[in-house]
Amino acid sequence: MAAQRSSDENSPERGAAARTVNTYATLLKSVRTAGLLKRRRGFYITLFVLLMASWAGVWSGLLLLQDTWFQLLIAAGMGVVLTQFAFLAHEAAHRQVFKSKGMNEWSARLIGTGLVGISYAMWAQKHTRHHNFPNVVDKDPDIHTGAIAFHPDAAASRRGVMVKVTRQQGWLLFPLLFFLGISLHVDSVKYLLRQRKADHRWVEIPILVLRLVAVPLLVFSLLPLGMAFAFLGVQLGVFGFYMGASFAPNHKGMPILPASARTDFLNRQVLTARNISGGLFMDTLMGGLNRQIEHHLFPDMPRPYLHRAAGIVQACCRELDIPYTETSLTRSYAIVVRYLNSVGLFAGDPFECPVVDQFRPH
Repeated sequence: MAAQRSSDENSPERGAAARTVNTYATLLKSVRTAGLLKRRRGFYITLFVLLMASWAGVWSGLLLLQDTWFQLLIAAGMGVVLTQFAFLAHEAAHRQVFKSKGMNEWSARLIGTGLVGISYAMWAQKHTRHHNFPNVVDKDPDIHTGAIAFHPDAAASRRGVMVKVTRQQGWLLFPLLFFLGISLHVDSVKYLLRQRKADHRWVEIPILVLRLVAVPLLVFSLLPLGMAFAFLGVQLGVFGFYMGASFAPNHKGMPILPASARTDFLNRQVLTARNISGGLFMDTLMGGLNRQIEHHLFPDMPRPYLHRAAGIVQACCRELDIPYTETSLTRSYAIVVRYLNSVGLFAGDPFECPVVDQFRPH
């Protein structure tokens, strides 16, 4: 028995795993030594001020334009600004802004719940599970089966009309994103009312209700009925699409892992994530989500440092022969659509198709 244990401990697989774990520890030490985990409060305060000025600007435009269909441009602008606020709340929730855990959490709660209209409590528990188990079946809530089936086993369980829908789901993804904003608002309310344990429930409920009531109330009080409905539709549509289009390229179409997977942290985070090229412009457009690999490896790293960390991580991945994926935004969308359509071929049919068997969890 002792000999067997010694043999297991000295096996090539265990040795490789140990080297990978040690390499991540070294990698973390490297980025910390380089100062890439220091807070950048100046950057985030400036960003917050610019976003608040933009928020004031869209409301000023709404007041000044009055009864004109150009208001729909203001609605689109409002959707963009709210998405940028959501990015900022995401970074505060990851403790990238302040040293204090409480300051970060309350900043994320006030921005996310109070301005964006998404419950911080709901988002935090869901996003934490995603970071711990990216693309892991039954553990990552971001690949939970809903309107879209993200892996073959989920598609195979489809029945009735959903079979036809799922087989075209790649093409349906982006139209469905226009409804994501409404879904996030509804899920936030449901979570706070139904979840047995929700942090600061009685703080978030009044803040969320005020936000979800105040914006439509102001819009309906300033615009004619039909125009007000159109304004809110455009605002919610742009917000949902922008949010979904920023998150979709990050993991969709990357390897899916079974629930029983015992992949080490470094491999799990790098293999299941995809970076989007585009430099500073893309950093701003996607709120740092384009550096998804580095974000998953160092969740509390401020956005301005992610591009510097990328070079260090790439060198590490080359040394360990770990595939590091980076592509353009349009190319990533094409990959996502093709992957989802391939998964859709399993819809309603448990028969294993050799062409798409590669997409099954490994």
